[in-house]
Order: sequence, then C-alpha cells, then structure tokens
Amino acid sequence: MIYALIDIGSNTMRMNMYKCENNTIHLLFGTKEPAGLAGYVDYGVLSQKGIDKAISVLRSFQGIVSNFQVDQLYVFATASLRNIANSNAALKQIKKATELEIDLLSGEDEAILDFIGAIKVTDMDDGIVVDIGGGSTEIVTFKERQIINAASIPIGSLNLYKHWVEGLLPTKEEQKKIKREINKELDLMEDMMIDSYDSICGVGGTIRGARKLNNAAYDLPDANGLLEVKKIKKVLKRLGKDDRDAVDQILKVVPDRVHTIIPGMMILKEVAKRFEAKDIHVSQYGVREGYLYDKVLKEKVLDV
Repeated sequence: MIYALIDIGSNTMRMNMYKCENNTIHLLFGTKEPAGLAGYVDYGVLSQKGIDKAISVLRSFQGIVSNFQVDQLYVFATASLRNIANSNAALKQIKKATELEIDLLSGEDEAILDFIGAIKVTDMDDGIVVDIGGGSTEIVTFKERQIINAASIPIGSLNLYKHWVEGLLPTKEEQKKIKREINKELDLMEDMMIDSYDSICGVGGTIRGARKLNNAAYDLPDANGLLEVKKIKKVLKRLGKDDRDAVDQILKVVPDRVHTIIPGMMILKEVAKRFEAKDIHVSQYGVREGYLYDKVLKEKVLDV
C-alpha cells in the first residue's frame, strides 16, 4: 500500500509518500512548502490570505498525488489551525475548496504522535521528545519507552518571531523578551519537570536546522545527529549577535529558516536547561510517521 500524508504546520506544509509493507514504512517521496501560516494570524484569527495560501499549497500537493498510484491520502493540521479563533470556519472553507477531510490534532495528540514516530527509530529508553514547530512546542517525557507526560505549549519559532522581532534577527533586547515568554510558558509545566533527563530526542524542522548549524560550526559530518547542549548554546550565542556574520551563516546553512531559527533554538535551550539535558539525538521520524503508525496502520507502538 502507498499512503500520502499532508501535514499542515504553522511554518511549513509538508507532504510525504510512504510504501507500507508488513507494518514497515519506507519514505518514497517528500516535498515541502514554507507557507508560514502563523504569519497570517492577527489577534488570533487566520486571515483570508492565510486560508487562501493553505488552499493553494494543498491543491499543489493534490496535483503531485495525482501523478502517483496512491492508495490513500491523509491530511492533518496542528497548531496552524488549532490555535486560531476561526478554526472551524477555516477548516470548512478549505474543505469546500479542496474536498479534503482535515484531521485537526490536539496539542496532546500531536505530542503523543511525535513520541510514537520517534520511539520507532531511537534506542533511548528514558528521555524527552521535543518538537519545536512554528506555532507550538510539544514535549513528552518517557521512561522505559513509555510515556510519562505529554504536553503542548502555544509558542513556536514563527509566532515568537512575529510577536517579538522587528528586523531580520532578534536584537539582544528582543532575545530577552523571547526568553521571558518561553519561560512563562514553561513555568506552567513545572509538574512534568520534576525529573531530570540526560537526553532529548529532537523532532521537527527547527531541531534539524539546529543540527545543520551545529555540524557546520564544528566541522562535523552532515549526517551527524548527536548534538551536545553546551555546543548548541555556543552556536546560539554566536548567532545571537545580530550582525552580518550571523545572517550570512544562517543564510548559508538554513536559508529557509533565517527568521525563525534563533527563536526556535532559544526554545530548545530553555527546555534543555529545565530538564538538565546534556545531549540531543536528532530523530528522522516524528509526527507524520507517528500518525502513519497510529492512525493508519493502527499499530500499538505504545506497547514497545
């Protein structure tokens, strides 16, 4: 069977196609569009331009799907359509224009699916799964490969940028405001931060971008997926100078995240600090693979 999955994210809309045999999945094709839907949200409402952008990208993805022998297409949305006041109206309009049924995931569901995807490809028994998106951040603590707590906070790399940053990169003063905002949200999660964990299993584009910047800064192979938190802090400090060198480095390594990578890495830094984590294992699997295993293949991954 061949399945296509579309993930409507706040920063990026992605589509992956998978071939599934005997509950094993193989990625056949993947594409993405930096739609930046969170940038179209004002006073909690997704604008008509934002809705039109989502429709345009979905139609483009439908055109690609039509050229493949896909057995089933699934579409889900996360904070992009979850954390807006006109969620129902936007979903209705998108469905009318595309004839697509969109599964709107709750924050907790998204966090759990992140874990289900990540746990399939990590050998970590205890740790934290962290997924920093454009409009939210999901955090899961786990022991003996079972979930202890799963939560979502409504801050991500793009909405932090939009709310606090006026220029291309955040100034020192803007970084202070971003840090306060991050910690205000993390303070609400104190109950799940009782235990410390050495390792984070990192999911999503922000953490993959952090990996690229880390590997470039320390002349490590592109494929390296193990990051030291202390080195990530040094990279962030260097990029946080808000000068031409910082802009050039980001444009060279992660040009599609030039606005959002610093706010995203600041979230990662503060989460790591709260849990006293020392390293980050970058996962190639996340919410899309978790959705495929849990919602489509109906595999009981949580029994691992």
